[in-house]
Amino acid sequence: MLQPLFLKPVFKERIWGGTALQEEFGYNIPKENTGECWAISAHPHGPSVIENGPYEGMTLDELWRKHPELFGNPSGEVFPLLTKILDANMDLSVQVHPDDLYAKVNENGEFGKTECWYIIDCKEDADMIFGHNAHSREELVEHMNEGKWNELLRRVKIKPGDFFYVPSGTIHALCEGTIVLETQQSSDTTYRVYDYDRLDVEGNLRDLHLERAIEVTTVPHLDAVSLPVVQEHGKSRITTFVESDFFSVYKWEVRGKSVFAYNDQYLLLSVIKGEGTLFHASEQYEMKKGIHLIIPVGFGTFEVDGDCELIVSHT
Repeated sequence: MLQPLFLKPVFKERIWGGTALQEEFGYNIPKENTGECWAISAHPHGPSVIENGPYEGMTLDELWRKHPELFGNPSGEVFPLLTKILDANMDLSVQVHPDDLYAKVNENGEFGKTECWYIIDCKEDADMIFGHNAHSREELVEHMNEGKWNELLRRVKIKPGDFFYVPSGTIHALCEGTIVLETQQSSDTTYRVYDYDRLDVEGNLRDLHLERAIEVTTVPHLDAVSLPVVQEHGKSRITTFVESDFFSVYKWEVRGKSVFAYNDQYLLLSVIKGEGTLFHASEQYEMKKGIHLIIPVGFGTFEVDGDCELIVSHT
């Protein structure tokens, strides 16, 4: 009988990280500057490990290769998605990501990186960098070379519950005091545009990647409009944030017993608030804030009971 696949996260220290992943989710973080929880990952830089059932101890990338039937026998050689939770205790560097074509040629066949953010929490009156004000690539280069960052970079106010779709080519950065769930293509390719002249742990300025950043940045900036669609689902509510070529992302707000049926699609589930129980056949599985799991193809009908919120995604 198929079981949900619960995953052990991988944690990454970052110069801008903090302790919110421990304080908010109870994770046993390695350092006080832990910035990223790679929650559902098959990327070689940090693969998640299956924590239960017959595949316990296997990494997600190994499971993808050895048991493709759990994922609908996909044609791709690489698990396509990566789910993270980010603790922006300080401003992140301003960055941009390439698309699939550019990354394939210039990054050893790596995926490009289109991503999206669900704002779990942020400080009052928080903002983020999202896009730029240059009208031409020449103007973009001029502002970068002259260090006119305040003129170039576009700031957007944010609040908990906001969702942003961030296509490849979009200049962006999370800012201080923000906790985000990120759904992205499985890629670790980032071109750093600006880093506030910060020093690394060895006292050196961190590397920038301006040449490649200029090549991949979308000019002029285009807002990716994503209008949420809300549907009542029994005692629950499902919000569809985006359905794109790369991924679809939803929020499930469970308020009591709710039945879900997904037989032909595997799902990535992250519990971001509250707790509940997943019932399937004669088995039940406890879910609480900070838990991440995959529902395999063929799982069929299941029930979630409780008071919780989940971010759900699939390709």
